[in-house]
Amino acid sequence: MKVKVFETAEQLGAAAAKQAAAKLNATIKEKGSARLLLSTGASQFTFFDSFVKEDVDWSKVEMFHLDEYVGISEDHPASFKKYLLERFINKVNPGKYHLINGSEDPEKTIAEVSAALNERKIDLGMIGIGENGHIAFNDPPADFDDQRCYKVVKLSDTCIQQQLHEGWFENEDAAFKYAISMTCSKIMDCETIISVVPYKVKAQAIVDTLTCDKTVDVPATLMKEHKDVTVYCDKDSASLTPAEVLAKFA
Repeated sequence: MKVKVFETAEQLGAAAAKQAAAKLNATIKEKGSARLLLSTGASQFTFFDSFVKEDVDWSKVEMFHLDEYVGISEDHPASFKKYLLERFINKVNPGKYHLINGSEDPEKTIAEVSAALNERKIDLGMIGIGENGHIAFNDPPADFDDQRCYKVVKLSDTCIQQQLHEGWFENEDAAFKYAISMTCSKIMDCETIISVVPYKVKAQAIVDTLTCDKTVDVPATLMKEHKDVTVYCDKDSASLTPAEVLAKFA
């Protein structure tokens, strides 16, 4: 795992976007196309702002995404399908994309997206880290051994609170309690992982990820076992991590 620290979230997002674009371009040159896995949420805003401006042949990119709330409609402000359509798909028009439809039967949706996902390895996974250390909606204690592509999970209280803090729901009663999430093992199957993690609210998750041994109580620690992962922090998200720890991951 490599960790890069920038002054601002905007600088972080631009740098991560450049690495992501370079990976896609190299893969397209080598394989003729590239498979991309995207995360969502407020922490990814600056990344997407820069990413959609990068020089990539998007017609040769096939996109998947990490998770979606069970029962949510596409027009709900918190819909990750809506998020990706507005911030990515409608701006770059990728050659193919596979969205998780939260309003359909979860098992049917999982079967359809999993079938497409299993056709070939994901070349680049953009994997955020939650305030509780989750990756996708694999809240602690996470299951590192589940070999499925996606599964239905019950969201933890801390995860729901993060969604409330980010302004996606008016109150806890309005928040969705279940989601379809990619499993930890499938995330680890990505050839390259880039993790965009800005803002002070992620500072504890970053220090826990970097200082703890692999543990289901901090799911992001699993990524330290991946052969090619880069974590992008700003000065706020890195603020609780000692300099000597950051130096180990430089």
